[in-house]
Amino acid sequence: MREGVQIENNRLTLKFKQYLLLEKALSTNTLDAYIHDVEKLFEYLEKKDIHPLNVKLEDLEDFLGTLHDKVRARSQARILSGIRSFYQYLVLDGHIKADPTLLLEAPKIGVKLPEVLSIQEIDMLINGINLDKREGQRNRAIIETMYSCGLRVSEACNLKLSDLYLKEGFIKVEGKGSKQRLVPISERAIAEIMGYLTDRANIDIKPGHEDYLFVSAHFKKKMSRITMFHIIKELAEQVGLKKTISPHTFRHSFATHLLEGGANLRVIQSMLGHEDIGTTEIYTHIDAQRLRSEIIEHHPRNRKKNS
Repeated sequence: MREGVQIENNRLTLKFKQYLLLEKALSTNTLDAYIHDVEKLFEYLEKKDIHPLNVKLEDLEDFLGTLHDKVRARSQARILSGIRSFYQYLVLDGHIKADPTLLLEAPKIGVKLPEVLSIQEIDMLINGINLDKREGQRNRAIIETMYSCGLRVSEACNLKLSDLYLKEGFIKVEGKGSKQRLVPISERAIAEIMGYLTDRANIDIKPGHEDYLFVSAHFKKKMSRITMFHIIKELAEQVGLKKTISPHTFRHSFATHLLEGGANLRVIQSMLGHEDIGTTEIYTHIDAQRLRSEIIEHHPRNRKKNS
């Protein structure tokens, strides 16, 4: 009996994976996470002697309850996302008639506001780069491009020469799920890239990596995410920046500065490549928090109280 259920579970998992690949165009990491989440559910259901196709709302609530003390709310929410996608697939493919996850409540996640740099701090980082080093101009181009275009670190690593339309003032970015978007690029970022291309021309780049924009002069291939993290962490220490930052900080700063400058939230959503406007709305929290700080610091009533 259990062996038969295991075979059935494996078959459902395989078909679900095919559905995700063909219909959802998810990134490899997200796809693997969803499959892992479903397998985790199967393990729980097997212990309870419940078939996945016979699951009720209460069973799923109990399953999430077992995760409460093991993983954080954000991880619980991600697991729930995978389980929901699985049962949506089962309904679409005719395995079940009703989706048991419809009334399943997601764990409440507090809004964690990301670190944001001021324009002065970004300039301080860029100006702190030693141009006498062979990677100096490249690092200037990386930071200016990430900030100018609001790129994820993976998007910066995968940016190609053939994605650059510098005369037109745009770059083509491939984001999550292989979705492409055109993003305007600033004149300053273009100038930094053009300066770097002169240095890049002297690198004997390995076959298969010739089209990538940002390459390692030492390894002669496209740069890794870890290398970019290390560059920014080291640079922040060198210039004495006390904030804890990462490559993603430039993306957050880009979106926040756009919002402060009066940009429409939908425009920012398009620039960042967010599928859901709710993801972009976190920047309204940052803006509101900053506004509150400004009022507390500069309003005459507060100044009197502070003095």
